[in-house]
This record gives sequence, structure tokens and C-alpha cells, in this order.
Amino acid sequence: MAEGARQRHVQSALGMVPVAVFLIAWELAARLELFPGGFSFPAFSAVGMEFYRLTVNGVLGENFLSSLTRVLVGFSIGSLAGIALGVVIGWKEVVRKALSPIISLLYPIPALGWLPLLMLWIGINEMLPVTIIFLCSFFPVVYNTATGIRNVDKKYVQAAETLGASHACILFRVVLPLALPNVFTGLRLQAGMAWRVLVAAEMIAIPTGIGALVMRAESLVRVDMILVCLIVLSVMCLVFDHVFLFLERRLTGKWSPGA
Repeated sequence: MAEGARQRHVQSALGMVPVAVFLIAWELAARLELFPGGFSFPAFSAVGMEFYRLTVNGVLGENFLSSLTRVLVGFSIGSLAGIALGVVIGWKEVVRKALSPIISLLYPIPALGWLPLLMLWIGINEMLPVTIIFLCSFFPVVYNTATGIRNVDKKYVQAAETLGASHACILFRVVLPLALPNVFTGLRLQAGMAWRVLVAAEMIAIPTGIGALVMRAESLVRVDMILVCLIVLSVMCLVFDHVFLFLERRLTGKWSPGA
């Protein structure tokens, strides 16, 4: 156990080396003015100072909290609805045949493609970004969940039926746990996408949030402020991905067919 933990710590430390090299190269390139003329690109230290300033005066925290709330609400509702419908589609053949054509038609539409319609139907208010994130999360999670349910090896279902398990017991005690890797794949992919869609929506139509702060920085020609917002976005995508990866490992480890 101690050896395994030590190896994980070493791997984590090695994984930070490319990041450190990138940041050092960024700092040196900016300070030595290696970027083409007219290409405004501040040093990493300047971006760090701007991050500190925006944090202290509350501007970053206020806008970040607005974006985080929208993501959590829209992504939670969209994911739960997507999992529920995906389970029904994957488990009931008649429902799959009835709804799959509709899902197949709507799934390829980009979430931001709905923005003009939603602006007309909902208006520019807090429901707009939440609905966009809901749509961004819902369809991919439906697809991944239904695929996971349908791809569960039939021998596990047959074994449970032989032991006298009911259909509900088979679904919730056998099929769903084995389909969780597919479900979490959808959740991990869409968690990052939810942030990207939100920022785009905020840049277009919402006066608050990280995306709105980016647009404000652009109007002021503040590249350092824009980079702060982009770094916050990338960190949040990474955090959400690692949270779902952790949950997946905790929930699916004992259900792995090879375990």
C-alpha cells in the first residue's frame, strides 16, 4: 500500500513538470517580448496579479458564483433527466423504438443552436443559461445511459433470472451498476461541455458570469483579465472531470466484471 501510494505521488509530481515548463516558457517569452509585434500577451505573473486583484475586489468571485450556480442547476437537472430517460430507453424495447428516432434527430443539434429560439421563448434571464446547459447535458447523457444499459452482457441478466430475481431487482441490482461506466463517461464529457456552452451563452446574451466578464475585458482590451477567465474555465472543467472520475472509481470498482 505504501509503495503504491508513493508511486502515485511520484506520478502526480511528474505530471506537474510539463505544466511548470509551460508556465516558465510563457513567463520568459512574454518578458523577452518574443511574441510578434502588436500581439499583446502578458506574462504569467501579470495574469496572476490580475487574478489576485479580481479576487480581492470581488469581481471574479461574484461572476464565478453566478456561472457555477447555473452550471450546477442546469447540469444536475439535465443529467438526472437524461439518466432516467436513458434507463427507460435502454431497458424497454418498445420505448426505445418510439423515442430513439426523436433523440437521434435532436441529439446532433448543438446546444448553442437553440439559443436564438430560447431567447425568443424564455427571454434573457437566469432561465436561459440553465436551459442551454440542460439541453447540452440531457441528450448525450440519454444516449450514453441507454447504450450502457443495452450493452450489459446478457449472461448476467440470465443468471439473475435463473436465481429468481424480479425485473426491477435485475435492473437496479445488476444492469444499472454494470452500466455505470457508460453513464459516467457521458457525465464526464458533458461536465466540461456545460462550462464551455455556458461561457459562450454568457458572452452572447447574459450580463453576468465568467463569459460576460470576458466580454467586458475584451471591450477594455484587457488581455490579462481574459486569460484569468480562461484559466478559471479550464480549472473548473478539470475539477468536474476529476470529481466524476473519483465517483466512478468509488462506485464501479466492485462491479467491474474483471474484479
